[in-house]
Amino acid sequence: MSEDQEAARAAAKRINLQEKANNFMRQYRDPNSRELKKLSANQFMEVWSHYDKDGNGYIEGTELDGFLREFVSSAISSEVSPEAVSDAMLVELMKCFMEAYDDNEDGKIDIRELAHLLPMEENFLLLFRFDNPLESSVEFMKIWREYDTDGSGYIEADELKNFLRDLLKEAKKMNDVSEDKLIEYTDTMLQVFDSNHDGKLQLSEMAKLLPVKENFLCRQVFKGATRLTKEDIERVFALYDRDNNGTIENEELRGFLKDLLELVKKDYDAQDLHDFEETIMRGVDYNEDGKINKKELTMILLALAKHNTDEA
Repeated sequence: MSEDQEAARAAAKRINLQEKANNFMRQYRDPNSRELKKLSANQFMEVWSHYDKDGNGYIEGTELDGFLREFVSSAISSEVSPEAVSDAMLVELMKCFMEAYDDNEDGKIDIRELAHLLPMEENFLLLFRFDNPLESSVEFMKIWREYDTDGSGYIEADELKNFLRDLLKEAKKMNDVSEDKLIEYTDTMLQVFDSNHDGKLQLSEMAKLLPVKENFLCRQVFKGATRLTKEDIERVFALYDRDNNGTIENEELRGFLKDLLELVKKDYDAQDLHDFEETIMRGVDYNEDGKINKKELTMILLALAKHNTDEA
């Protein structure tokens, strides 16, 4: 390579680095059409890590302002800097953007919402299960038991890889994914959801990867806003008594307790759930059969509603 060619390459590299520093999102757009390119799992993580500067699992506040400015200005032209997006324009953009992508309306963007926004490899996007969230935490606990094969109380890297492999098989996409790509997906999912960086997923982390449609116990009726009726209790009982045998037991019980625990604890592991189960059952399981019947469930739900009324 001649000296002129080396100098040209070095200059191009400097320009690319400068552009990247000025606007991180520009590198992911087609230079001609300005459309976003499909991101790989690793590129998606680069974007997430760049904007979630404090590593708290959300793009919010000044992080969100910065992301929106760069996202919009990168779509216009290479001459337009993020600063060209005025404060007034940013306010309007923020409103439209959050209406479209802030699914849970908490005023910030989480990892799943960003995955919905950015174009990604189809197979990687499938792993977020946007189209088929779990019906209930009972289903979640059954999946947890199936993939925590060593009973450690955590989903470790190999167990997570098996879970992702089965997800892709279910979507009939496994033939499109090499072992190396599956390892990349596993590593990326661990980076995304392993909040405490211990190299494995605890219960609350796996629950973010595999969300349920709704935590039924978050409904207003359990917050003391209205009187709890017999129909409300029947509905809750039917939700967790999946086999209709008249008791909530095993994974049904753990699914119910997981939903209950989430009301008071954001980060929890299998040991927390076990301790919580012992505490709750000690208070309501008078016949000591390790199950919850309708009468015992009624006591728990009335206590929950009263607790929330007292706190209000």
